[in-house]
Amino acid sequence: MTTTAVRPKSRRLSPRWRDYGRPRELLLRYLLLLLVLGLTVGPLIWQFLASLKGTGEDVFGANASLLPHHPTLHAYREVFSQVPVATYIRNSLIVVLLSVASQLLFSTTAGYMLSKPAWKGRRAVWILLVASMMFPFESIMVSLFLSIRDLGLVDSVVGVWLPGFVGAINVLLMRGAFLAVPREIEDSGMLDGASEWQRFRHLYLPSAWGAILVVTINTFISAWDDFLWPLIVLRSEDHMTLTLGLSRLQSSSFGYDQRVVMAGSVISVIPVLVLFVITQRWFYKGVSAGAVKL
Repeated sequence: MTTTAVRPKSRRLSPRWRDYGRPRELLLRYLLLLLVLGLTVGPLIWQFLASLKGTGEDVFGANASLLPHHPTLHAYREVFSQVPVATYIRNSLIVVLLSVASQLLFSTTAGYMLSKPAWKGRRAVWILLVASMMFPFESIMVSLFLSIRDLGLVDSVVGVWLPGFVGAINVLLMRGAFLAVPREIEDSGMLDGASEWQRFRHLYLPSAWGAILVVTINTFISAWDDFLWPLIVLRSEDHMTLTLGLSRLQSSSFGYDQRVVMAGSVISVIPVLVLFVITQRWFYKGVSAGAVKL
């Protein structure tokens, strides 16, 4: 009678974890993710913790600690007492609403027309849009300012909004989303007697909702966080946007306090974080659905 040695069962990954690779690969992936998380979210967390420090605690230097010893909201109260935050928020919201409305209107209609093959010059327009994305904003900044000055829009919210009323990247994004709509859907609409506007409104727009959401979020973030162009155009405090107005906290006239500056930075980024947290699921779906085909 022969006996066979019983081999110990090797630990195997479950089918769910097997799809992600070996344990060593998983560890490397998580380490890279933690590194990226620290580089992106770390500065924001540090600013928030620094804004909670009291006047006797150091923000920089060898004696500075990461966590505040005596958390306080004194810096946030100073922000609202030193500058008119409500006025800045109102002006920023006006610029954001104008930018989102114009971007959605012109990018969807222009993207729809570029997705149609039956008109001459379509490829030339597409090439011009792609070429316009190769020039940085700084290269056309002076000419834009001269145009805004000639129109009499210096020191106005409209002057801040007008240069960004439509973006080439958003037009190409919507074009890719409309190209992904099956041709059979439009053919069926034409057989039912739907006009061009009806096909655009009832067939194409519902199919490109993901790309529309991406355009909305990108426009909101870029218009809300813009600093350079408002700095060039705006003069009076009543017309300043939030990012530009809060930068005045760094001037010596307000008694430069590092904690107050950190609190102002946190206030300016809160709306963007709230918007992204609420819409992140649809944002990623829209990127994968409409942003891959230009």
